[in-house]
Order: sequence, then structure tokens, then C-alpha cells
Amino acid sequence: MKFAYSGLAYIRRWLALTLLIAPTLLFAQAVSGVGFHAITIPDPVNGGTTPGYVFYPSAQAKGITTVGPYDVHATRNAPPVPGAKPLVVISHGNGGSDLGHNQLATYLASHGFVVATLEHPKDNFHDTSGVGHSPVLVGRPIQVKATIDMLLADPQWKTLIDANRIGVAGFSAGGYTTLLLVGAVPQFARFIDYCARFPKDSDVCHDADKYRAQARSQGLTMEQWVGKIQDDLKRWGNTDDPRVKAAFVMAPLSLIFDQSGIEKIDRPVFLYYGDADHVLRPSENAARIRPWMKTLVGVKVVHGADHWVFIDPCTAALAKDDPVICSDPPGVDRLKVHAQLQADALAFFRKTLNAPATH
Repeated sequence: MKFAYSGLAYIRRWLALTLLIAPTLLFAQAVSGVGFHAITIPDPVNGGTTPGYVFYPSAQAKGITTVGPYDVHATRNAPPVPGAKPLVVISHGNGGSDLGHNQLATYLASHGFVVATLEHPKDNFHDTSGVGHSPVLVGRPIQVKATIDMLLADPQWKTLIDANRIGVAGFSAGGYTTLLLVGAVPQFARFIDYCARFPKDSDVCHDADKYRAQARSQGLTMEQWVGKIQDDLKRWGNTDDPRVKAAFVMAPLSLIFDQSGIEKIDRPVFLYYGDADHVLRPSENAARIRPWMKTLVGVKVVHGADHWVFIDPCTAALAKDDPVICSDPPGVDRLKVHAQLQADALAFFRKTLNAPATH
């Protein structure tokens, strides 16, 4: 397994600092234990609420907590270390979970961050009924914004968070979500063009016939049906959030962006993807948008890696339940990938959120 790295001269000063401190971070010990707490987040898109977690530094935490198929390296409801800290919100992929990236969450929390996760309504492991519709395609960034709103208003959490130092991280559909939060603008009609060119893409276009039938039932062409989703971009407010200062993006769904939509991003982005991704082919997604990002701090390409490498290394229970997402091609070591990814995320957020090392 090897990594390819590149950066843009446009913000070389950020990249240079990252390269200088990354070797130290790789071998640094965690500064504290981690506590985590279940939260309930208002959902302004569908009404009701959605679950999530907050991870935070704690001097009185140790050991592992098993939650479903996950082994979380944190102690439930441990008392937090006081003081305002930078916040990172993690957005999961299509059909994912609020604990699917708990290892990144606990790593950042052990190094002085507050990290929040959420379960996107109608696009999670037990309910994907909204996939391909406005409440997911437009609603996802609105739900991240609602998570930030809730944390900054809640007496339990607002004193632990510096509202001026907020970042986001996301995988797959979560990567798409983070790009919208830092200014990207999608063109949903690109789905039609993509599926015309790749009709046998079972990952992206498998529900195309279902959507055509839904459009016909409403007396609409596919172009009109997708146009209605485009019209919904402001339905629940702006999908951009100026409070978000930086985005760490993993294998993003990005075929629905054109160059002008990506060039609207105006905050630092770190992009990760595998060059053997069979779910979101790089030539139509991450590799395609990469040259258009004017604020790209850096790129790491995991050679030989498929889409699921960015899901946390699986426990035995999860590997049994879902061997597809827990498997990697020969020569790809997910543990090593995540060790590097976590160090890169920490260095990136420390710089972009002005969060000095705490050890």
C-alpha cells in the first residue's frame, strides 16, 4: 500500500506546516481519554429528531464501550475536560451510521477536539427511503447545520465548543455533504447524464427505473423531476454554512458537480480517495473535481483501495454482518490507511481551525 500526495501552491503555507508536523503526530500519544454521550438532534427537514453522539476529551475515561457491532474507545458519559475546544462534525455515507467513523471521532477527541456525529434521516443503515430525493440530497447539509445549532445552544455543550473553530468531515454521500457546507453547488441534472453514459452502474444508477416511474406518476419528465430537486436547494435554508471553516473529505459523491459549482468552495479542503473505487469511480468523482478546487490543501490517493476503505476497520461482529464493506483488495491494509488518515485529519484541523497541539 502506498500513498500519492500533492498540494496546491495557492495555499502552500498550510501544506508546508502540515508536512512539517505530520511525522510528529504519527507517533504522538493521545493526550487524554475520551468520553462520549448520546444526543438527540432536531431535524428541520423531515420534522422530529435524529440521534447522534458527542465525543470529547475526558480525564476520567478509559477502556472500550461496545455499542452494537462497534467497539468504541471511549467511556459513556465520562466527565469532560472543561474549556472551549474546536468542533468537528462527521457526516456518514449512504446507508451509514452515527458510529461508522467512531475511530476518527475518538482520535480527534483524544487530541483536544469535540466531535459530533449524526444519523442522517432516511439515509441510514435501517432506512434509506429518502435516497435520491430532496430530503436527502438537499437535507443532509441542513441536518449538519442543525447539529451545530443544537450544540451551540445546549447548556451542556456550548461551554465546551469554540463557535469560531468548526470543521466538518465526511465520507461518500457525507463527503458530498461537507462540500456543500463549504460552498459547493450541485447540479442534480448531472445524474441523468451520468446514468445515460453508465446505465449498468449498479451503485449509482440502480434505482433509475424507480425514479422514472415516480416522475411519470406525477406527470413529469426526468428532467422536470430532477429540476424540482434543484429548486429545493434553498427550501430549508442555505446549504452553505459560514461557521464551517474547513472540510476533510473522503471519497465524495461528486459526479453531480460541475466546475463552476466546485469553484464556489472558499474554505480549505483535504481530499482523500482510493484509485480503485468501484462504487464512485474516481474519474467521474474525486479525481474529476480535484483540479477545480482552488482551496485544496492536499490530496492523498490510496493506491489499490476500493470505496469502503474509509469505513472504520471492522469488528468481528460487523465483518460477519457486512463482509462487503469490511473487505479490502489485496495489498490494502485498512489499519494503516486509517492511522495515516487520522494523523492527516488531526494536522489539517489543527492548522485550519487554529487548534495548537495539546501535548
